[in-house]
Amino acid sequence: MKTDPSATPWPHPWRSLRLPIAAMAAVIVLSNWTVQYPINAWLTWGAFTYPLVFLVSDLTNRALGPAAARRVAWAGFAVAVAVSGLLAPWRIALASGTAFIVSQLLDVLVFNRWRRASWWKAPLIGSQVASVVDTGVFFFLAFAGSGLNWLQLAGGDLAVKATMAVLLLAPYRALLPRLQTWVPAR
Repeated sequence: MKTDPSATPWPHPWRSLRLPIAAMAAVIVLSNWTVQYPINAWLTWGAFTYPLVFLVSDLTNRALGPAAARRVAWAGFAVAVAVSGLLAPWRIALASGTAFIVSQLLDVLVFNRWRRASWWKAPLIGSQVASVVDTGVFFFLAFAGSGLNWLQLAGGDLAVKATMAVLLLAPYRALLPRLQTWVPAR
C-alpha cells in the first residue's frame, strides 16, 4: 500500500536528506554569485539558477513529506548562508538567506495544500506564490538604496522565475516515478 508522506510523522534520518540538502546549498551559492551580474537593466543571471530550489523542495516534499522539505530548507539555509557569506557581499548573503527561508517555508505550505490535486498543480502554484515573496524580499533587502533600479530587476527576475516554474514541470514529472528511491528502507 502506498502511503502519503504528508500524513506520516518524521521517519527520515538526516543522512537520507544529504542529496537534497547538497543540491539546495549548491543552487543557492551559485545563485548568490550569479545575481551580482546583470544581463541587462532588468535581469540578472541568478534568475535562471535560483528556481531550481523550488524543484528540490517540491521533489523532497513529494517523496518524503513536508517535514523533510522543511528540514532540507533549514539545512540548505544554514549551509548556503555560511558559504554565500564567503562568496557574495554580506548584504546579498543576508538578503538571500532571508528571502530563501521565508519563500521555502511558504512553498512547502502551498505545495502541501495542493499535493492531492493534479501532479502539476502543487509544484506550479507553490513555486509561483513563493517566487513572488522571494523576489520582493530579496531585491528589496539586497539592492534598495544601492542606486540600482531594484524594482526593474525584480520585475525581470520574477518574469523569468514564472517561466522557469513552468519549464521545471518537465523534470519534476520525469523524476516523479524515481522518487521511491529517496525513501529510506524501514
